[in-house]
Amino acid sequence: MRCALTIAGSDSVGGAGIEADIKAMSSLDVHCCAAITAVTAQNTTAVESIYPLPLDMIQDQIETVLKDVDIKAVKTGMLYSAEIAELVADLLEDHDMPLIIDPVLVAGVGDNLAKSDLVKAIKKKLIPICELITPNRHEAEALSGIRINNEKDAIYACEIIGKESSSVLLKGGHMNGSTVVDYLYLSSGVTKLEYPRLETAGHGGGCTLSSFITANMAKSVDIVNSIYSAREMIQQAIAEQYVIGSGSKLVNPVVRSSGDKEKYAILDELDAASEHLIDMIPEELVPGGGMNIGYAKRNAAGPEDIAAIEGRLTFHNGLLRKNGKSKFGTADQLSYVILAAMKHNPKIRCNMNLQYSEDLVDLLEEVGLSVEYMDRKKNKKLLTGELVNATLTKLGYVPDVLVDKDKSTNEKLVRLFAEDPDSMLDKLEQFL
Repeated sequence: MRCALTIAGSDSVGGAGIEADIKAMSSLDVHCCAAITAVTAQNTTAVESIYPLPLDMIQDQIETVLKDVDIKAVKTGMLYSAEIAELVADLLEDHDMPLIIDPVLVAGVGDNLAKSDLVKAIKKKLIPICELITPNRHEAEALSGIRINNEKDAIYACEIIGKESSSVLLKGGHMNGSTVVDYLYLSSGVTKLEYPRLETAGHGGGCTLSSFITANMAKSVDIVNSIYSAREMIQQAIAEQYVIGSGSKLVNPVVRSSGDKEKYAILDELDAASEHLIDMIPEELVPGGGMNIGYAKRNAAGPEDIAAIEGRLTFHNGLLRKNGKSKFGTADQLSYVILAAMKHNPKIRCNMNLQYSEDLVDLLEEVGLSVEYMDRKKNKKLLTGELVNATLTKLGYVPDVLVDKDKSTNEKLVRLFAEDPDSMLDKLEQFL
């Protein structure tokens, strides 16, 4: 199982802090280790008291976890003081894993959760080593030193905070408007993420969002798709707030568990596999219109049950890149190929296409993959999915590879079949 580490405070009411982090990451099938920075006495109406743990105890927690567990991503939440922030930075700076900072300064109920010297320490020590920081409006104002009154201010604040080459997700929940606009600052550019404004976000929203992002990144999902996926989930988590006391409602950190787990798992697996493909596939194997990989739900009924990379993977300036995130219903032709395969073997739910060449086919056969051909020239009236189905019906099984027999057409593709994206990567590794 993939593991992540949260370094944060403990919330006695269980709606934020490490309690929310553990529940949110667990809902994404990521094991969450925890290093506690402070213990709070709080409920849904107020933070009554804060007890920061001794620095040596915080250090022991972090070092003990890191020397034993393969941590794939780390997030920080409530750090409380400059001393704790500086310690955490010193302990993490030599470790090669993404760091996500949720710069907790104020509790959802409005009470301070940080000393006045914390902001300076975050800016000086943590931001330069982080992958992403996720401030709300008030936190962004403290970190940037400017007032945020409009979109221009928000973008400028992102640029100031991210000047050390870190990415910034400035959350728009505390800004005015009928919609919530988040600002994602990445690679010196800003993208707006806009969502309907729901009920005022309750207790634990920031912790839960950053935990969703951290869990996604622990599973090797790229930062953009980690954020997009997490942002969709926090929207649902806010919509499903619940009451346990007389004050703020609690954001539901386990929304995925009550939804379509298979669908989310498919998107996660596909995103992770596509990142490996970027490093594996040479340019000569990518068709002119781009390549794609699709993965179907069990008992898929149509293209809406099959996910692929929106916009495909294409080469630009010598580099293979994704043109969109994994999404259901985005690749009809590839979907019908998978549906045809599933008619003959329901376990075969993954397919991808490569550029045809005789050398590639020879190599596939040399490594022991089963290779069969479909004759498009003799079946010109059949659509691709229909032709695949007819070919597999005649063969009586689903091979590892299906190649267009008529090389005079534009469909000079080699189609690889597998049970899932991990199995597809295993097949690719046999000949790449």
